[in-house]
Amino acid sequence: MAKGLAVVTGASSGIGLELARCCAQDGYTLLICSDTAEIETAAADLRADGATGVETVQADLATPEGIDKLVAAFRGRQVEALLANAGIGLGEAFLDQDLDRALKVVDLNVRGTIALIHHVGREMRARNSGRILITGSIAGFMPGSFQAVYNGSKAFLDSFSLALRNELKDTEVTVTCLMPGPTETDFFETAGMEDTKVGQAEKADPAKVARDGYKAMQSGSSGVVSGLMNKVQAAFAGIIPDTVLAQMHRRMAEPKQNA
Repeated sequence: MAKGLAVVTGASSGIGLELARCCAQDGYTLLICSDTAEIETAAADLRADGATGVETVQADLATPEGIDKLVAAFRGRQVEALLANAGIGLGEAFLDQDLDRALKVVDLNVRGTIALIHHVGREMRARNSGRILITGSIAGFMPGSFQAVYNGSKAFLDSFSLALRNELKDTEVTVTCLMPGPTETDFFETAGMEDTKVGQAEKADPAKVARDGYKAMQSGSSGVVSGLMNKVQAAFAGIIPDTVLAQMHRRMAEPKQNA
């Protein structure tokens, strides 16, 4: 049974592509977005798996122009599900990072995400229906030494999702936060974190993470931490002093050449 339009951002690979696959398997028409041409390869992959009605947009959601381009692709259609997954990371010590790259993390992870949700969420609220899934992270629970801007952006999203959910509690619009831990995607390569303990450690299957998030969204849950060990880590993050958490994160994220 057709469920309407699902918009999935950051859908060219990894968790985003798997979220799009979940939507397609459940009967949604898809509009998938990424800032690279790989979005067309992702669409072909989804069609090969039987997805129908897959549309693509190549747009940089870190910019107002990119948001406008994606919104224009709605063509006035109602968005039944928004899966706001687009995001990037950045490793190394903050003062050693290129500032433009650090600001791009904020512009995409935070500014772009809330700009898109503001547009779609207003329309959902007006018609009193819709589902929003925000990809946060367990990184948002820890001061991110050697990943400071990224963790800060995810702390914002984790908090923002719960606040928006509460604001919409008297409506039929649900907001769910997916909080994965390290996942087997190109995240660590893009972030320049391959030479770190976390970059070289075993990681979660993005398909399993996506299924956890999709199931939570469909059930209207407030959020889900994907993976048993990540649940344990998230629980301890609320108990351990922040200074200790920062040092723990340093051991995971500091480049080995610096350690």
